[in-house]
Amino acid sequence: MPEPRRRDAAASKERLLRAAAELFAERGYDRTTSRDIGEHAGVDPAMIARYFGGKAQLFVAVLRAESDAETFADLFDAERLGGLLRRFDRQGPGPVAQVAVRPYDDPEAHAAAAAELERRIVGPLREHFVREGDDRPELRAELLTAAFVGVVLARRTGTLEHLASADQDDLLPLVRRLLG
Repeated sequence: MPEPRRRDAAASKERLLRAAAELFAERGYDRTTSRDIGEHAGVDPAMIARYFGGKAQLFVAVLRAESDAETFADLFDAERLGGLLRRFDRQGPGPVAQVAVRPYDDPEAHAAAAAELERRIVGPLREHFVREGDDRPELRAELLTAAFVGVVLARRTGTLEHLASADQDDLLPLVRRLLG
């Protein structure tokens, strides 16, 4: 008689987190179902509720995991900006960038992504402008965030042909001038 298969809760949770991160980045929060996440992870989707409490809480866990691994994006540092552009080219704009242009149907998920956008990009930009003595640091930080996210999203869609096909080395100085 075969031995019953033992579950590894930690491995299942990790697979769910990884699958959710990939799908949320690829499809967005609203177009990703718990069933999709479970199938992608090879884990029963019911485990999302068991381990995380639900899809929204899993989304928050994904953002926290990214947050722990990712420091803020200093858009004025050419190396960091280039790294961010390369990452978005490779993986697409994730849920944090997407929340800048499209609200989520779930208020908890929207609030979590908006808080991460503030922590990672808007807040550091605002602090930069405060140090510079800018008279409207909040507005300028949000404007530059919107410009950067717009560039990333437009590049990804391919609608703007020259932007989509631009080489990183050609794009980086132009984006820096846009932000500067």
